[in-house]
Amino acid sequence: MTGRLRTPLTELVGVEHPVVQTGMGWVAGPSLVAATAEAGGLGILASATMTYPELEAAIAKTKAHTAKPFGVNIRADASDAPERIDLLIREKVAVASFALAPKKDLIAKLKDAGVVVIPSIGAAKHAVKVASWGADAVIVQGGEGGGHTGPVATTLLLPSVLDAVDIPVVAAGGFFDGRGLAAALAYGAAGVAMGTRFLLTQESTVPEAVKQEYLRRQLQDTVVSTKVDGMPHRVLNTELVQRLEHSGRTRGLAAAVANAAKFKNMTGMKWSTLVRDGLSMRKTKDLTWSQVVMAANTPMLLRAGLVEGNTQAGVLAAGQVTGIIEDLPTCQELIDRIVADAIARIEALQKNL
Repeated sequence: MTGRLRTPLTELVGVEHPVVQTGMGWVAGPSLVAATAEAGGLGILASATMTYPELEAAIAKTKAHTAKPFGVNIRADASDAPERIDLLIREKVAVASFALAPKKDLIAKLKDAGVVVIPSIGAAKHAVKVASWGADAVIVQGGEGGGHTGPVATTLLLPSVLDAVDIPVVAAGGFFDGRGLAAALAYGAAGVAMGTRFLLTQESTVPEAVKQEYLRRQLQDTVVSTKVDGMPHRVLNTELVQRLEHSGRTRGLAAAVANAAKFKNMTGMKWSTLVRDGLSMRKTKDLTWSQVVMAANTPMLLRAGLVEGNTQAGVLAAGQVTGIIEDLPTCQELIDRIVADAIARIEALQKNL
């Protein structure tokens, strides 16, 4: 049996181990989330790429496979965010995770219902803000992380956030093993959150050929591009990404509009909803209209790669740890060995003190 590391995160959420599987769009579905929960970690469903009915079904399926705590990631700026929050409350989901800071009233509503609120942030000032609004904990991702990311490395961002707030802080960006967990705990973090490492597990529904594409890559094989959706986005440096990087403005916008139409048809969203979400994004993220249009690229480009397995037409979000990961364990095997290794390293350090 794997030992235990009790931290403010495990006590807050009621999980066995201070390991979080992040809410990756198109990846973090019921299979991965339930397996993470059963292994003692905190799995988080990604709802941004789900319709409301799909989220309902995903929560039900996850609950059918585990009675342990899990979370749901919600876009705070989505037009139906209040309805999704009501769903989480009705279904007694343990954790509400947010990529953008939810408003103070939404945090209060969730907390009053007993739901733990954990936003993801990229700067100490944002952590201070959400803590003052009542957030229970934060996930802080450094520049090594996949998907939308900032320029500051985890080794600098993490201590700056820990010094700024007195709520539990979960470290993300560059973590994949027990050494990283032990290091994060030494900094003062309450645990680690991992995306790419969980994407590369047996329970991840990403096509096998795509997983092998990740495993073949080296440390230098990711790039932070702004051509995917107008914002810094760490992805695998594929031929498609190279073409996007060298594409002109007009061609990029035309592709984004086409992908927006595809995303609308796939999700059943109305154009009015897309426009309303775009207005919200423009306000909350301070984006230009061209960036808002380009943001429509993301769901379809990621889906092509991560769901359909088309690496020629899709984009593959990836943390820098892609170049270090070499295997595809089950979630149970992964969490067990991370926790066991972290405990062994902490005990070895204590002996030398």
